[in-house]
Amino acid sequence: MSKKADKGGCGCGDAVKLRPLDDRIVVKRLEAEEKTAGGIILPDNAKEKPQRGKVVAVGPGKQLDSGVRATPDVQAGDTVLFGKYSGTEVKVDGEELLIMRENDILAKI
Repeated sequence: MSKKADKGGCGCGDAVKLRPLDDRIVVKRLEAEEKTAGGIILPDNAKEKPQRGKVVAVGPGKQLDSGVRATPDVQAGDTVLFGKYSGTEVKVDGEELLIMRENDILAKI
């Protein structure tokens, strides 16, 4: 694969070897906050897994009963908010990614 991301990649140099099916989306978690709003620095064991991430790849969309595919509302490169226990964690080339359905995404940021 070349440096340029293939179809479904984020176009940010990350070549993704996963092609999600139907309405599934591949998300890379963003880094956890280092400090609280009050300025207190958090140790590693006190940090929660972030619920924000960057969409890396998007499937073609859910197939409707009519046979037509629904267009996904998110695109590769979007920053999204998702539920705390959403998705399935996978490790690809040493990078931790989440695969989730489009309806697990709560909002675009």
